[in-house]
Amino acid sequence: MYVGVLELDVLLGDVHSLKQKRAVVRPVVAELRRRFEVAVAEAGNQDLHRRALLGVAAVSGDAVHVREVLEACERLVAARPELELLSARQRMLGPED
Repeated sequence: MYVGVLELDVLLGDVHSLKQKRAVVRPVVAELRRRFEVAVAEAGNQDLHRRALLGVAAVSGDAVHVREVLEACERLVAARPELELLSARQRMLGPED
């Protein structure tokens, strides 16, 4: 079994409150869950209204599949016009860990 984790640090565009931040982040989280069947959560920067740290996790019996899914998630977030992807970090855990 392989577990992949992706951390996405994003800067939000025209957002001036935590309520507006929720309105931008929530659809992104929902789309990632729906399209890629991954676990997603806002995992950091909850008190900052223009920044969000999204955590994505995928599990599979194939390490290549996990990497492909996480890379597709990163591309989807990077392509969103209302977000600016500041950084992305990937980690993998496998049977040897």
